[in-house]
Amino acid sequence: MGLVACFSVEFLLFLAVVLSVEQWSGFQQGQAPVRFQQQQTSTSASQQAPQGSAYFQASRTGMSSMVDPWRLIQEGNSQSKQLMQGPVAPLTWQYPLMPEEPLMPEVPFELRTPSPSVSVAARCGENFVQVEVKKDFYGNGQFVDPAFLSLGGCGAVGEDPDAQILIFETELQTCGSSLTMTADALVYTFTLRYTPETVGGTPIVRAEAAVVPIECHYPRLHNVSSNALIPAWVPFAATRVGEEVLVFSLKLMTDDWMFERPANQYFLGQFMYFEASMKQYNHVPLLIFIDECVATAVPDVNTVPRYSFVENHGCMVDAKLTGSPSRFMRRVQNDKLQFQLEAFRFQQAGSGSVYVTCALKAVIASTPTNPESKACSFANGWTSADENDQVCMCCDSTCGYSRKGRSLSDSGLVSEGEATIGPIVISE
Repeated sequence: MGLVACFSVEFLLFLAVVLSVEQWSGFQQGQAPVRFQQQQTSTSASQQAPQGSAYFQASRTGMSSMVDPWRLIQEGNSQSKQLMQGPVAPLTWQYPLMPEEPLMPEVPFELRTPSPSVSVAARCGENFVQVEVKKDFYGNGQFVDPAFLSLGGCGAVGEDPDAQILIFETELQTCGSSLTMTADALVYTFTLRYTPETVGGTPIVRAEAAVVPIECHYPRLHNVSSNALIPAWVPFAATRVGEEVLVFSLKLMTDDWMFERPANQYFLGQFMYFEASMKQYNHVPLLIFIDECVATAVPDVNTVPRYSFVENHGCMVDAKLTGSPSRFMRRVQNDKLQFQLEAFRFQQAGSGSVYVTCALKAVIASTPTNPESKACSFANGWTSADENDQVCMCCDSTCGYSRKGRSLSDSGLVSEGEATIGPIVISE
């Protein structure tokens, strides 16, 4: 009986182990596992068996030949990892790249400073002034509206449709003129104004307002009083003196020498064009010459800094001293002498203003040019504006005749004067 009981317990223990193995196998294969209560009962029975019995040893020996469920679980996990770590197809999608902006090519551009336009000309008559204004007022190809132009509040009185010129004409005492007197002249001043309005009802304008002063100079040669002269007749000597009074002037001209330049501003590297002239009235034909010219930073010619660029009775020394193309122009009229001077600034002066003062003289036109009456320029040698280069040979030394035994009438000198222009603004 005892042997039968032990065999029965061993058989039940073996059956419980087999069921447990089948349960684990069925769980891995997706079958329904044995209920937990049955496993717990079988396991409890096996735990209650005595460990030292031969039957328990035998059953353990028998179980060792069967499949270990824990090993199966571990092998299954290893296979799953191998499947997860296996080769996969390479990714073909990439993150889109931002397109690169093309580089801008170099643009050939040069900022040019606008130059003054020569669009206004004036003619002063005995008791009136006539002003001509180009409709292309700013020189940019765009015509201005004549309604926006006025001469002292007076509109244009005519128009030249072929030349596209507006004509203003008025008496000296009207259209807002002002009169000033100097020691030598009566000066009537007018103001030409261009005042553009907004375009087409918009709040914009296409041009800036402009103001152009216009002056008419009349020499004070006679008594302008309304009282009768005493004596009422004019002696011959007084008549001769009145005829020999000359009016000298020095002006800045446009590049084509056609008009007086309306602006006094230049940039370094540009040329300033000067014209010395005289009004000779009832004189016999005369020639004008420049004895010397001095540039200063203020109107006083005796101050420093001071630069003498014409000296020695008409020698243009600026070209020889600095290598610039400054020179006298070939003479085209007896009563005018023109020269070009390269713009410059004084190193010590910060304002950039330059005043030019020239000593002028008039001689009888029939008098031949001589070392005291000449206009000479330097360019690989000295040349004369009057096509007599021989008189310029003294420019490298001292020019002039000896005054002994020689009167002023022999030199043809009629009158001398001085003219100053400025300030001329020179910008860098």
